Amino acid sequence: MNQHQPNTLPPEYFDHVYQANRDPWNFETSPYEREKYAATLAALPRPHYAQAFEVGCSLGVLTAQLASRCGHLLAVDVSAAALAQARARCAALPQVELRLMRVPEEFPDQLFDLILVSEVGYYWSAADLARAAGQLVAALRPGGQLLLVHWTPPVHDYPLTGDDVHEFFLAKTTADGPLRHLAGQRHENYRLDLLDKR
Repeated sequence: MNQHQPNTLPPEYFDHVYQANRDPWNFETSPYEREKYAATLAALPRPHYAQAFEVGCSLGVLTAQLASRCGHLLAVDVSAAALAQARARCAALPQVELRLMRVPEEFPDQLFDLILVSEVGYYWSAADLARAAGQLVAALRPGGQLLLVHWTPPVHDYPLTGDDVHEFFLAKTTADGPLRHLAGQRHENYRLDLLDKR
């Protein structure tokens, strides 16, 4: 695992990033992000999910696209600045609930049919990844789906890589594990894995 930064990146890290640039990862304009969002949505096998949870929604670009597939979509982020943009973007989408929340220190008390962890797992320390994974699995209804999407090249100030995150969850898909691996894709700079709860 990446040893550059052993601790989970704090909310202040993201506040500074968003203060410097309102769209620091070019979520709104990047062809890479557009293609990845399309692949993310296409990977979901069901047309509709009654209760969905998006961890790390940022500016809400993917949130707004995912909303049409959801009865209720709880989207959370650690950055108030990012959530302000997400609120504006999703204002006309009554099924979207946006909340300031730091997983795994905070976690919603409900069950979900879909949980999306996209471009967020590598910000956690190994210990927080393990804690979050336990919470995420517990929050899935039986048959509920977990979709992981992460950038794979290492980033020097991130505690983990995308591959670290996906391999951690895939280790839970053994015969006696709580998850099953339904599908996986590896693209040039990101990977996508769909799992469900036994």
